[in-house]
Amino acid sequence: MSSFPASQPADPDRVAEPTPIAANSNTTAARPMTVLIVVPTLGAGAAEHGAVELVRCLKNAGHHAIVAARAGRLLGDITALGGEFVALDVASKNPIVMLRNAAALVRLARRRNCDVIHALGRAGAWSASLAARRCKIGFVTGWYKGFREQNWFKRVYNGVMARGDRVIATSEDIAQLIHDRYGTPWERLAVVPLSIDFEMFDPARVARQRVSAIRNAWGVDPDTKVILVTGRIVRRKGHHVVVKALKRLKDAGVTDFLCVFVGEDHGRTNYTGELWDQVLASGVMDHVRMAAPVHDMPAAYAAASVVVSAAVQLEGVQRAILEAQAMARPVIVSDLAAGSDVVLTAPAVPDNRVSGLRFAAGDGAALAGSLMRLLSMPESGRGAMGRRGRAWVLDHFDAEMAGQRMLALYGDLAGNPASHPPAAV
Repeated sequence: MSSFPASQPADPDRVAEPTPIAANSNTTAARPMTVLIVVPTLGAGAAEHGAVELVRCLKNAGHHAIVAARAGRLLGDITALGGEFVALDVASKNPIVMLRNAAALVRLARRRNCDVIHALGRAGAWSASLAARRCKIGFVTGWYKGFREQNWFKRVYNGVMARGDRVIATSEDIAQLIHDRYGTPWERLAVVPLSIDFEMFDPARVARQRVSAIRNAWGVDPDTKVILVTGRIVRRKGHHVVVKALKRLKDAGVTDFLCVFVGEDHGRTNYTGELWDQVLASGVMDHVRMAAPVHDMPAAYAAASVVVSAAVQLEGVQRAILEAQAMARPVIVSDLAAGSDVVLTAPAVPDNRVSGLRFAAGDGAALAGSLMRLLSMPESGRGAMGRRGRAWVLDHFDAEMAGQRMLALYGDLAGNPASHPPAAV
């Protein structure tokens, strides 16, 4: 992964190493910091899970974390970790509400003596930016994906995410996009990879009964191969591309599979209805399940033969792809779903290092070809590919390393360098 902070454009031929950390360092600050995290909701998206990880990182180092958001199912995780929750509708795009939120964040930041405000969503970032400037404290933004810019208004609206004193990208591809679009100086950009719980997502810890329960819930026969697609049911995730590929599989005589879409659309778009109409029109209804969000995701990955992300918009680093690889599942990703720093694919690496397959975004025929290739492999071949993926993410997406980088960044903005360990010389 890239060193921290990013200081030069990403080089596709370079594999950079993280800044080394002294082995005997102590991450507890001489002066505890208070960080105000502004996230739209506490549902189940990348930003929401990112907020949970930031709280974990801060509390483990002896700091205080405050999360301003709409309540959601991750609220229990925030409070269990010791974070403070403040209910605030920072998901609203109403300008009047955004101004009211800015005033509320100013009062909160002053009352709690916050050192930094970290925004993980665009609407909230507008309010957070105003509050940080008013309070004269550090402002941080976090990018988990590349936002679409269909028009001038969207460009202005998205642009607030490039205005942080520090702008955090989860991958070098996203950092490059921010720099190219907005001219954000490299000294203000930092690449901090996502981190996941490797103990939770460990295939050795998932009992067969849990896997059987998931497959039974989906109505999967013992010999049926499961294609798992996780994430919100929104167009940018490319579910419609998957359906095109499934039709090609069926037309080619491949029938021993079931594709499971695990996610929700929050009722905000018509895409789910359009997707189901496409499934019916394509004649693959018997091979598709649209499942509700699964609480036992490790078992869901373990039940799958392959995990697919067909994103048609630049995604950066998707937590689901990391989790799938941690569970030793082979993955198939579009070239916008994950970069070479996330999934090892040919020809970038030799066959004996490959952890997944890659196809051109939006190309249903190419995805079908990748699915045929992977599903036709013997179980031993898919298993070896999955194990290589697990070894890769264990080595490159360590939570402690990512946490140290974030503490360093917060400490620098707060004028509190003792809040993070010194880099080894």
